Amino acid sequence: MGTTTHDIFGAANAAVPATPGSYGEAPAGYRLPESTRLGAVRLQIADLDRSLAFYEQVLGLRTVSRRDGRAVLAAHGDDAPLVELVERPGVRPVAKRGRLGLYHFAILLPDRASLGRFVRHLGEIGAHAGAGDHLVSEAFYLNDPDGLGIEVYADRPRSTWKRLGRQLMMATDPVNVRDLVRAAGDAPYTGMPAGTVIGHVHLHVGDIAAAGAFYSEALGFDRMVWSYPGALFLGAGGYHHHLGTNTWAGTGAQPAADDEARLLEWTIVLPDTASVDAAATSLDAAGFTAERAQDGDLVAGDPWGTRVRVTADVRAGA
Repeated sequence: MGTTTHDIFGAANAAVPATPGSYGEAPAGYRLPESTRLGAVRLQIADLDRSLAFYEQVLGLRTVSRRDGRAVLAAHGDDAPLVELVERPGVRPVAKRGRLGLYHFAILLPDRASLGRFVRHLGEIGAHAGAGDHLVSEAFYLNDPDGLGIEVYADRPRSTWKRLGRQLMMATDPVNVRDLVRAAGDAPYTGMPAGTVIGHVHLHVGDIAAAGAFYSEALGFDRMVWSYPGALFLGAGGYHHHLGTNTWAGTGAQPAADDEARLLEWTIVLPDTASVDAAATSLDAAGFTAERAQDGDLVAGDPWGTRVRVTADVRAGA
């Protein structure tokens, strides 16, 4: 992105610690529960074998199931699905000029040492990645074989986050890669460890105000960062963002076509079915159409056709 802390926030030395409840904007009405988290992302890709080689060998995920042109991947030592790949032979790679829909999905590692081992692994295999220190996190960016964007990151402790007014401070500054790799110690990279989750999804949208109306006012995310140029970051439970939205694809950008590699669906996990019911009521009251799947999940499309699934946490009832 190339945008510094000073570019976004001006006098950054006026920042203060972002203590719980001291930041974010929550419009009146329905709010997502504090325990909200994200589930798996479903991606349409051209060649399953090619994609699995990347997701296993470069990222370090493992395949937990494969059949009928689909595969589900998880972290090592953890069966919770993170990525579902759906093969559609012949689909075109992501267009060089951005499409509305996926900008990237983000895999959150459990600690900084894990990220350091991952980055060292990328260097050992000669994989190229971009990088950004976002103040609340350190992140690395790759594209899969179809051009779908992926972020791999680790959060900084919440006690170190800063705010200006009600807004969290986020930026894109250089990463101290040497220090990060030093934090990894001597342990080798053996794949993404237990505790790895989908941390956030970042979408290209057609209009920031319309994105806020759907994802914040109707679906219940709080606004966390709104001064980043052309972007809005939304989260629940005080998290810096479960969802990023931006208009960086440009004026007139179109949604990804059916015959292109794309995000088919992303998932929000709520603590119980009552929370899913409340989300359905809020979407309906705001005039957005949402359907109930046979399993009781709520499925809705944003104003640009990106599908989001809202489901109850099966672990809560275990």
